[in-house]
Amino acid sequence: MKKDNIILMGFMGVGKGTIARALAKESKMFAIDTDDLIESLQNQKIKKIFAQYGEAHFRSLEQECANWIEQNVQGTIISIGGGFFKRPNFKNLGTIIYLQSTFDGILNRINAAPNAKKKLKKRPLLQNIEEARKLFDERQPIYADVANIVVNVENREIDDIVQEIIEKTR
Repeated sequence: MKKDNIILMGFMGVGKGTIARALAKESKMFAIDTDDLIESLQNQKIKKIFAQYGEAHFRSLEQECANWIEQNVQGTIISIGGGFFKRPNFKNLGTIIYLQSTFDGILNRINAAPNAKKKLKKRPLLQNIEEARKLFDERQPIYADVANIVVNVENREIDDIVQEIIEKTR
């Protein structure tokens, strides 16, 4: 049975967390972030988990998180890490919304933030722009294929994006 959660999916830096918080405020639903859940579980930042244990370990933590969500979470907005869609039970977690943008649009969004350096630093996979662009190109068609709903977020106001999500998930 599909849950009534709203899953926000997209490439790192697209604005999943920002949109989740705005959507939570507007809809009166709670919002959680899978990376935050993993950091709480490990008592360690994602960047340190990657550095100390590697990506494979991080992906196993994502699976643990997906299992917990499937068993325990209902009626919640969930923003997910960029590779979380690979979890075998992902489609069971709720209505999947792909927040779509170009790679350059994402970089522009991050660089326009007042804390841009901090935002870039906390994303280990964005340290090498060419590798990140390659990963983006690989993931974009998969995101579109996995999603129940696609919302283009590039150069749009958060309130406008939130209203579109509310309309499309009614």
